[in-house]
Amino acid sequence: MKLKALFLVSVLVFALAVISREGFAVPSGKTLEFKDGSTGKVTFSGSIHAEKGLKCNDCHPKIFPMKKTTEELKMSDLNAGKYCGECHDGKKAFATNNPADCSKCHKK
Repeated sequence: MKLKALFLVSVLVFALAVISREGFAVPSGKTLEFKDGSTGKVTFSGSIHAEKGLKCNDCHPKIFPMKKTTEELKMSDLNAGKYCGECHDGKKAFATNNPADCSKCHKK
């Protein structure tokens, strides 16, 4: 009886861990908009990144926190290899500091 109860508790704990992790993750179909000045807003598409084979835990929480913050993303930080710039370095993905690629993120 104790073994069966221990097994059920283990399954429940595992299920709750999976559900809570997925509950905080941004679904692949969701987009996030970052307002910007003269260069236009930036729209992050979870679907585009998922289509490239990325999973939520590739960026969260190592590069970005799991919950939305008020922290401002600055191009100087991205160009220094922080945030999006960790992958968008011209090797893994197009570089954040390449003027020819600005319109891939910034929309007027």
